[in-house]
Amino acid sequence: MAEMFKLTRALPLFQGQKIASTLTASQAKRWQTNAAAAPSRDDEEWQQARPFEDLPRVGSIDLIRKIALPGGKYKNKDVDELIMCMREDYGDIFYMPALFGRRAILTTHNPKDFEVVFRHEGVWPNRPGSDTLRYHRETHSKEFFQGIEGLMPTQGKNWGDFRTIVNPVLMQPKNVRLYYKKMSLVNQEFVERIKAIRDAQTLEAPDNFIEHINRWTLESVSVVALDKQLGLLKGSCTDEKVLLLFKSLDDFFDITADLEIKPSLWRYLNTPKLKQLMKAFDNIKDVTLAYVEEAVARLEEESKQGIVKPENEQSVLEKLLKIDKKVATIMAMDMLMAGVDTTSSTFTAALLCLALNPEKQEKLREEVREVLPNKDSEFTEASMKNVPYLRACVKESQRVYPLIVGNSRVTEKDCVLSGYRVPANTFVSMIPLGSLKSDEYFPRSSEFLPERWIRNTETKSQANSLKLTNPFVFLPFGFGPRMCVGKRIVDMELELGLARLIRNFKIEFNHPAENAFRSALINVPNIPLKFKFTDLSN
Repeated sequence: MAEMFKLTRALPLFQGQKIASTLTASQAKRWQTNAAAAPSRDDEEWQQARPFEDLPRVGSIDLIRKIALPGGKYKNKDVDELIMCMREDYGDIFYMPALFGRRAILTTHNPKDFEVVFRHEGVWPNRPGSDTLRYHRETHSKEFFQGIEGLMPTQGKNWGDFRTIVNPVLMQPKNVRLYYKKMSLVNQEFVERIKAIRDAQTLEAPDNFIEHINRWTLESVSVVALDKQLGLLKGSCTDEKVLLLFKSLDDFFDITADLEIKPSLWRYLNTPKLKQLMKAFDNIKDVTLAYVEEAVARLEEESKQGIVKPENEQSVLEKLLKIDKKVATIMAMDMLMAGVDTTSSTFTAALLCLALNPEKQEKLREEVREVLPNKDSEFTEASMKNVPYLRACVKESQRVYPLIVGNSRVTEKDCVLSGYRVPANTFVSMIPLGSLKSDEYFPRSSEFLPERWIRNTETKSQANSLKLTNPFVFLPFGFGPRMCVGKRIVDMELELGLARLIRNFKIEFNHPAENAFRSALINVPNIPLKFKFTDLSN
């Protein structure tokens, strides 16, 4: 039954749960203007739409038979394959029944519907998911959280209040500038790590290279979330707290995927896996709190010494601590949990696209050489404004290898989707997989073409016929009020990491790349990442 339950988890994690919408300023303004304009039941559009009951519907018995029984059409299919098979059987929009304690889901592949849903999502969008994390914060560790539960598992006013606190700190470009030098140091360590672990003869990374990418990602996130480097890239790390955090984050991701996707009794019984997950959450909480306490002690000591940093030199953690210590701690936890596997998968996708398209890699390297004249040159805010092709490569790799199968919302108001009346409080799963690979929305969609994202600096418009034709098709990090709060930090992490590797190495992948990713909570690498890293002369 696992495949069926994967359908209910078409959600991003740091995407706030995975970064800016592709809407132009004018489109965004139009969205804001029309956001509350849901059709009333007297509107012509609503009156002409077909009744909700006429939606194509998946029969419960038929679905179970196709998924569970020998010879079933959907049996043993990965979630991406399953979704496309169901689209073949039921069309671009259909209604799936509630099963095994899960609520019913309306699935749509129509990008016009995506726009309607997002425009009707309200100021506190309802994005389902993160049930196990909600249980941990509302029930298991209620005494610690005391109603302050962060961004990932919350809805409504609780979510809105927390987001209002952290937005000014995390979404402002000036607060990211502080991390260029720190991130640069992490990336230099990553380069040295690659040199140390690659095969001396073949220059290929080991089969478990994803673990080293995860170490780089956690190290990078920790620089922001904890105001601290953990030492994960320096040889054999022996710090017990660091290793516990790394393992607990791994357990969180693996067990959450198991409990929230597959049939499980955890909602009714305290199962062994639930106990293991709660322990992982407790470990993440305790280690994060210890590092926050360490930061508080350091700041207090600086204050005693008369050290007063100007506002523009205060870290994200410092700014949040000035607001509220518990908010700072919980936001750090959310950043650590949401920012490792998601960023690792996105980074892997970009590396794979560049390795398989050497001419695009070389074009990117030419751009990177302009901002990094030497392999160990420092990044600056000014230089990183001049890397449009780098940003285009990241975007295009997100299209080729999307992080998630789609986005989901619970409708705030009545709306019309694909000509059907859809009432408020309907769980809608929006699946862009087909559109991302369709020439209708992305001309020459089978090719890796970063050029489609490059703007013409003279006309300030998309450069050519490769441009995206519907901005709601490509929303890798969400949209609207629930867009990823860590967008700018993740952007910086990806861009600086890719630039440093491209400047230091020629990157190749000389192995089969079919089925490179598999679906868990997100799409994760499914093949050994045996990239070949050949040193470049300066």
